[in-house]
Amino acid sequence: MAPITGSAVGTGGSMARFTIVGNYLYAVDHSKLKVFDISNGADPQLKTEVAVGFEIETIFPFADKLFIGSTSMVHIFSIANPARPEKLSEAISPTVMRRCDPVVAKDSVAYATLRTNGPCGGVGSVLAVFDIRNITKPVQRLTIPVREPYGLGYQGNTLYVCDRNQLEVYDISQPFNPVFAGHILNIEPVDVIPLGNVLVVWTRQGMSLYDIAAPQQPKLLTTIH
Repeated sequence: MAPITGSAVGTGGSMARFTIVGNYLYAVDHSKLKVFDISNGADPQLKTEVAVGFEIETIFPFADKLFIGSTSMVHIFSIANPARPEKLSEAISPTVMRRCDPVVAKDSVAYATLRTNGPCGGVGSVLAVFDIRNITKPVQRLTIPVREPYGLGYQGNTLYVCDRNQLEVYDISQPFNPVFAGHILNIEPVDVIPLGNVLVVWTRQGMSLYDIAAPQQPKLLTTIH
């Protein structure tokens, strides 16, 4: 996932089921968001549990928000009060009614990969672009057909999307209109984590590291199996 605003520990991918922001750890199971106070790392305290919905899959923090992906929508929570997340809205794609939903957010836009094959059901997988300038009323602005998408992440104005046996690269200089900029073939990426000038790509075979000093032209550094 991309860097977030505020104090955080560690960096996770878009398909993560827990994340840390400041002194709080947020974790999701299939229906609830659990909030732990970890200010004392040796004695974490469960502060609250919040009902979210059904078939919850992923969690992504951005600024003072949590974006929680499920198989039917993206749930958006405020953590302005970090111990008491508050539901703000839901982002729903009218294009695909049932899918898997890794999601990342960047300023006024959120990107979600909506995978409809296999256990996710349906047909017609897409990369969905949501306008979140009004965070209480997200609007889908665009969908881009993809084959079998998994995780995604961004670095600056470049978006990386894991899609079956290739990693796709998009220019998001115009946030609501991603432009395909290239791909890396013959890998099976599952999730990505941009860390400075290095892109960590988790694959079905292990992990690959890419130099992204030129973000839209990743260069393989090493592969670990």
